[in-house]
Amino acid sequence: MRTIDDSTGAAAGWLLASAEPAVRLLARRDLLGEEVVHTGEVLDGPMVRALLSGQCRDGGFGVHPYRKWTGAHWRLVSLVELGIPVGEPRAVRAAGTVLGWLTGPEHRSSIVTVGGLVRCHASQEGNALAVCSRLGLGRDPRVELLAESLVRWQWPDGGWNCDPRATGRRSSFHESLAPAWGLLEYWRATGELEARAAALRTAELFLQHRLFRSLATRAVIRREWLTLHSPPYWHYDILQALLVLSRMQLTGDPRCRDAVAVLERRRRPDGLWLPGAYWWRPPGTPHGTAEVVDWDDRPPAK
Repeated sequence: MRTIDDSTGAAAGWLLASAEPAVRLLARRDLLGEEVVHTGEVLDGPMVRALLSGQCRDGGFGVHPYRKWTGAHWRLVSLVELGIPVGEPRAVRAAGTVLGWLTGPEHRSSIVTVGGLVRCHASQEGNALAVCSRLGLGRDPRVELLAESLVRWQWPDGGWNCDPRATGRRSSFHESLAPAWGLLEYWRATGELEARAAALRTAELFLQHRLFRSLATRAVIRREWLTLHSPPYWHYDILQALLVLSRMQLTGDPRCRDAVAVLERRRRPDGLWLPGAYWWRPPGTPHGTAEVVDWDDRPPAK
């Protein structure tokens, strides 16, 4: 077990008291460093049950896989991050609908090349690649196509961009973080070194910018990148960037220090954090991007 300070211990204690088995398991594994045996209890958690609820015979959830935030694409990202078992049948069926969409002719024909650079919403392929790799589908030909495409579409600076008007000088951070995660997970699942190299090129893009600073002036590029969000979906912020970089074992790089300092300044005296904003609305909200579950499981105010 790892040695942790008092603040981290308080945060771990709060997480270990969660009603969600997945949160308790991840706290034990990732914060306390315990060897955790996966017994499937994660599938009994209220959030996981809600994310898997309403599944149709085709594996989907009655809407387009990319429907925010109730489509299979988004549900699966949350499910794998909550640590559902590899090969979980319901998740694999849902992944089939996502792969059918992303590798189908309609989607593939919508991807254009301007000025020699592919313009695409690479976060879509990136999130799906991460999900499928986590679920044990790395050798599915459709998953291989996602990985090969992301490597082929990568811009010279290490990222991706969907904007047909972009000059090609800079990628989109929003469109680049999920592909970096996906290629990392694909490398972990398959050992494909080309995927790892591509993920590291993207990591270098973020590190050059200290995760949020202009190369020319060192000013903050976008203030919202310093706001903590959960779940992030396709959006970039420093918290999610640090998470992905930690999975690459790169958070020891000194260029991460500015972002880590922002997190430390925003920590409460009791060792916990509160998200600064949300991209979602609670279940049942009649308008806007309603979620399947309510992620607003806040600690009591101090």
